[in-house]
Amino acid sequence: MWYLCVFYHRLLDYRKPEVESLAELFGAFGENQNDAEFCSQNKSLQWRLPLHHHQDSPFHFVDLPSEDVARNIANRSILVKGMYELWGEGDNYEELKDSILQYPDDRKFPYLNSNSTFKITVDSFGKVISLQEQKELIQGLSYIPFKGQVKLKNPDHNFWLMETDDYGSNNGLPPIIQKRIFFGREIGGADRKLIPTYQLKSRSYLGPTAMDAEMAFLMANQALATPRKLVYDPFVGTGSILVAAAHFGAMTMGADIDIRVVRDGRGPDRNVWSNFKQYGLPMPIGLLRADNNLPPWRPGLKEVFDAILCDPPYGVRAGGRKSGGRKLLKGVVEPYTVPDDKRTDHIPSTAAYSLVECVHDLLDLAARMLVPGGRLVFFYPVLREDDSAETRFPEHPCFRLISSSEQILSSRYGRVLLTMVKKSPYTEEIAEAARIQHIEFRENHLKWLEDGNLHSAVFSPADAQLTTSTGDSKLIKDPKPKYRGKYV
Repeated sequence: MWYLCVFYHRLLDYRKPEVESLAELFGAFGENQNDAEFCSQNKSLQWRLPLHHHQDSPFHFVDLPSEDVARNIANRSILVKGMYELWGEGDNYEELKDSILQYPDDRKFPYLNSNSTFKITVDSFGKVISLQEQKELIQGLSYIPFKGQVKLKNPDHNFWLMETDDYGSNNGLPPIIQKRIFFGREIGGADRKLIPTYQLKSRSYLGPTAMDAEMAFLMANQALATPRKLVYDPFVGTGSILVAAAHFGAMTMGADIDIRVVRDGRGPDRNVWSNFKQYGLPMPIGLLRADNNLPPWRPGLKEVFDAILCDPPYGVRAGGRKSGGRKLLKGVVEPYTVPDDKRTDHIPSTAAYSLVECVHDLLDLAARMLVPGGRLVFFYPVLREDDSAETRFPEHPCFRLISSSEQILSSRYGRVLLTMVKKSPYTEEIAEAARIQHIEFRENHLKWLEDGNLHSAVFSPADAQLTTSTGDSKLIKDPKPKYRGKYV
């Protein structure tokens, strides 16, 4: 059945992938969704746009197998404002009336009986409707035979009258050619209290790279975090991503190369553990001081985690580090053992860890440690000034890329959330094929990431300058586009 899916107008690239992932989580594609055959297939929902609407419009129609699936998706989602059973639509209120009257009575009457309560909400996109206008619009729906009582708080049924208008193209919103009006019954919607509850400004322990709460929950949804699943973050930091996974009931485990982060924090009441305690969440089953370049797992251990979520260090706000130190890696000093009496306060030496090497190690870790059908969800930086026609992302023979969602951070660079699913088991032959694939990718597509060049590209002064008649130089600024799209 087709449902009207209304999104919040933000993070436009993330909206459909989140719904697609939740559709899989709640069984929209049938049984056996974790077997090898399903993981190798490209399953997706059917979408279509309302008449006259831009592809970035918050209004979309989506085909879902049942109302229960639609409700579960909407209630779990971060970016779905509401999911509705559409009773009618039109370019004007006369067309809307005809459409509603033509909707089958057997679909309408169960929600109009005298034993139920209801509420009608008037909403709009791209315009403001006054309270008086809202009252008049609601009264104009008198042709719908409501028999129940009005109840403004917690009614049995919520009905929505939503309107868009041809508001022009100079207000930063996606252009709409013609007015469109929708009326429908609400199936479900996002929990509006979730993000304010977990917002970073109220978090007891934060670091410079703490993941925004909304983005952390989107990552958890992409990873299909649910109870009885084990989620791992190899760059755990202050635990922001694992907090989101734990909210959905998943067991969590993390690692970081900086022992001071995972062991000490900023005191007994301001550490990673306190972030979980603050929200009454289950504590991680373990936090390790571990190096992504030298994983701590014993030989032969594999297929442990249901999902791996992380934001690898890519050198803009924080650079990557690996064990060893410059002198040890260059062979100036020999490997050594720390005496027992100094181990408690010892801080291991580290060296620079390029993103190229970091991503290769991450993919190898995920291929080895994820269960079949498990998901790897991580951020990957992109330069927006790159002249290449298409951005190439890291690949691995064990994985299939199912979504890539860009978040623009500045005019120079952004980051893309990559979601991969494990489609085949890890073998030594696959490991060798992945190593060769990594070398080719590094040589042909990742030169700008080597040796901190991403940081230089992001923070170096702009080259384009304009010389005025007085000899002064001014930076050239591109005119602001009328519709900014992914900047939302």
